[in-house]
Amino acid sequence: MINPKLLATFVEIIRKTSTELPKDVIDAIEAGRAQEPADSRGEYALKIIEKNIGLAKVKSQPLCQDTGSILFFVHYPRKLDGEVLAKVIKKAVVTATKKGYLRQNSVDSLTGKNNGTNLGPGSPTLHMEPWNKDYLDVRLVLKGGGCENVGAQYSLPDGRVGAGRDLAGVKKCMLDAVQQAQGKGCGPGILGVTIGGDRATGYLHSKEQFLRKILDKNKIPELAKLEEEVTAEANTLGIGPMGFGGKTTLLAAKVGVLNRLPASFFVSVSYMCWAYRRQGAKVSAKGEIQKWFY
Repeated sequence: MINPKLLATFVEIIRKTSTELPKDVIDAIEAGRAQEPADSRGEYALKIIEKNIGLAKVKSQPLCQDTGSILFFVHYPRKLDGEVLAKVIKKAVVTATKKGYLRQNSVDSLTGKNNGTNLGPGSPTLHMEPWNKDYLDVRLVLKGGGCENVGAQYSLPDGRVGAGRDLAGVKKCMLDAVQQAQGKGCGPGILGVTIGGDRATGYLHSKEQFLRKILDKNKIPELAKLEEEVTAEANTLGIGPMGFGGKTTLLAAKVGVLNRLPASFFVSVSYMCWAYRRQGAKVSAKGEIQKWFY
């Protein structure tokens, strides 16, 4: 039996994710605007973005018409039934779609038909794991199609970009991904990157990097340095907000690492647009929101 309180909580998590950017993202966008020359196209683009952010929150309407892929990452108490929880989440998605927090955005890949519910194979995407704690850790990322389209995966060595099997090669891949994206990913963007893994786990882990905060510091010193260097160098490329030119091309780069097979060395790059819709909450087993994470 579905817990109505838990259902309402998941609907609220979806609403908040879709309509309100987290403070760390807003702060990064404002810092970017401050760096752009007065009356430049870059400053103008960021001012429009800031107005968009404010209106979406006040009106409780989606930040972007493309509410994107629905990616849930959930840890839940073992005493809860995982199948029932999945049904709660899916019903919350249908409810949020009816309320307008999510666009009717999931189509059959063979027929192109849209059933209007956002439910179907792979939608929403649920990554669910039981744990021994007595509360749920719920994280949600809404990732638009424009930024998803400019993700990239490299197999090193890659002679096209001159990348070898080392961190210098990884850096070249990351900067190449930014260069190739230009304004098509609705920048300023955020990179989520995985070194290693296979083609599937690399992309999944790269999206999990979006659960980190903008200003957090990687626990691995070499990766912390790489993140800082790539962000700084990307902002010298002149691509700027929405590809209009300027100093704010990337807000951050986040890098994770997975073990790999000796024969494979993948670098998986996911790109997130300025509408960095990521939210999470600590939720009691009864369905009460105890704490927002972002």
